[in-house]
Amino acid sequence: MQHPDFELYDNVGRDADQIAAARYGIATRGDLLRWARRDSEAFLAEHPLPDKPLPSPDLAPYLAALAAAETPAEVSAVTQRLLDAAEPALRAVSDHLFATAQWRGQHRGAAKGSPPKLLMEAASRSLSVAAIADEADLRTLRAAYDPAPTPNLPPPGPPRASTALPPTPPHVPPAGPAPSR
Repeated sequence: MQHPDFELYDNVGRDADQIAAARYGIATRGDLLRWARRDSEAFLAEHPLPDKPLPSPDLAPYLAALAAAETPAEVSAVTQRLLDAAEPALRAVSDHLFATAQWRGQHRGAAKGSPPKLLMEAASRSLSVAAIADEADLRTLRAAYDPAPTPNLPPPGPPRASTALPPTPPHVPPAGPAPSR
């Protein structure tokens, strides 16, 4: 049975999500969010939450410093300062997503791909952003300060006979009787 608020759509003025939803008789993302907003009005009246986005950090100093950087060390200094500044916000988002996944024990025994498992994966990945950026920064520094040693190759020239390996043994016939035809 369809939700009483669900309306079948004609395709005029509809996006792909709405067209697919009408075709398969399912709710769109917008429908689901609209129904949840309607059904949580009383809850939000009791527990008011900010309705504005979290303040965005001012990236101007980081971008200006990055534009002025001339060495990998200077770029790393900017990158590490930005990662340090962003870490508390990333950790807070991760902690909230993890708490949401654990809400009322729903994560216990949850199947792969279920909402609790997806939330736990999102919590982990939100911190992975900083870890991946840190790894990229360290690889840049390693390339600048500690490059891999180059192998000692012999100088180019005529090939020399190798004495490191024993000579190939002569062909020895197999032991035992020969197979008959």
